[in-house]
Amino acid sequence: MSAHISNIRPPFDQPLIDIVDYVLNYEITSDLAYETARYCLIDTLGCGLQALDFPACTKLLGPLVPGLTMSNGARGSRVPGTSYELDPVQAAFNIGTIIRWLDFNDTWLAAEWGHPSDNLGGILAVADWLSRNGQQLTMRDVLTAMIKAHEIQGCLALENSFNKVGLDHVILVKVASTAVVGKLLGLTRDQLLNAVSLAFVDGQSLRTYRHAPNAGSRKSWAAGDATSRAVRLALIAQTGEMGYPSALTAKTWGFYDVSFGGKEFKFQRPYGSYVMENVLFKISFPAEFHSQTAVEAAVLLFAELAKHHKTAADIKRVTIRTHEACIRIIDKQGPLNNEADRDHCIQYMVAVPLLKGTLAAEDYEDAAAKDPRIDALRAKIFCAEDAQYTADYHDPEKRSIANALTIEFNDDTVLPELAVEYPIGHRLRRPDGIPLLIQKFERNLERRFEDNQRYAIQDVTRHADVLDPMPVNKFVDLFVVEEQA
Repeated sequence: MSAHISNIRPPFDQPLIDIVDYVLNYEITSDLAYETARYCLIDTLGCGLQALDFPACTKLLGPLVPGLTMSNGARGSRVPGTSYELDPVQAAFNIGTIIRWLDFNDTWLAAEWGHPSDNLGGILAVADWLSRNGQQLTMRDVLTAMIKAHEIQGCLALENSFNKVGLDHVILVKVASTAVVGKLLGLTRDQLLNAVSLAFVDGQSLRTYRHAPNAGSRKSWAAGDATSRAVRLALIAQTGEMGYPSALTAKTWGFYDVSFGGKEFKFQRPYGSYVMENVLFKISFPAEFHSQTAVEAAVLLFAELAKHHKTAADIKRVTIRTHEACIRIIDKQGPLNNEADRDHCIQYMVAVPLLKGTLAAEDYEDAAAKDPRIDALRAKIFCAEDAQYTADYHDPEKRSIANALTIEFNDDTVLPELAVEYPIGHRLRRPDGIPLLIQKFERNLERRFEDNQRYAIQDVTRHADVLDPMPVNKFVDLFVVEEQA
């Protein structure tokens, strides 16, 4: 006879408890974490402003039902760079989508990778909404939530590869956003445990839309979807809706058995502020992060070509010595069907700067991709794994993203290999990177705002003692435009 299945509800799984107790009780004391979070805030919002130049992005924005507006005195969340005022769930989708659209916001690389600033979609939407409706949250509260969301997403990613079981990394955005948004909403410990369990029980996004032959634009709004879903789940939990204590460990039906190959999560370190302190900024190029150093090398090699009186037409072969994750994610030959396909192809991202000396978001558009020289050069670019580069990529003391390029010419001459180990946005290159990050932000402000509004934003964001105590709604108001472009 078969044994009866126990119907005794167990205690909550320990990883859920650890997330909730961290969010509720851990005090961030790191000045470096807050300083980095301020840079992360402006860079993330700047990426969103730049995305508003692209109709493929803006067509997804606004209320879920066209023409739907807030009424009866309700105050909604504002979407930076637009005139939209939306409910916090839809606002989180809007903000999260513009943040991620151009693949230009911050990055975290480990066993899993992702973009922790994606969580700002839910954080800012909820904090703004609460601030407009009687709960005075400050930008310090937003920065604290950002640090904690970064930490949850990043620590879960350190030792656990979701991509290897076919899941997209935005699951980590949903989990982290649910936790920190729930804290902003004032959920009790029990309610927050319920909310985080709901995030794991929820359906998870497949990586289908990130890989050949299906790479497509959903990868640009998947994080907006995840952070908005987190807001929805936190609001559901706030009503007293039940949670699921063994959401991870339940035999057969739990996340581990259904979606993680039966393995349990592994953790390298307790939650603190490590991830924000070490996060990677995309500063120079809107390119998938595993290619950042390769693109930087290609830009430098463009100048070398000129010195040797060569052009891309003289190239016979380009070899990229790289790390395993780069090969697995963006080493791609054959036709490229859309912008999303191109910005996840290292050959494309190297070919463009070898041809023109730079790489910009517009270079992924169909009009730019029609240049026949790009595909001709792309076909001559090949990747080879370097075991040491792979090891250094995973080393918590290095966290390098190294690429080295060697160019061979048709006349059989060879340029010396050019290696770049750490991108400009790496922690070890902060002194070089931060001035460029600020310039990037200020360029993006110029895209959307007249001088007076732009200067007002700069005056606030340049000074921690002004930014931190500022009410969230007053800060967001600085980014509102009068009419939707």
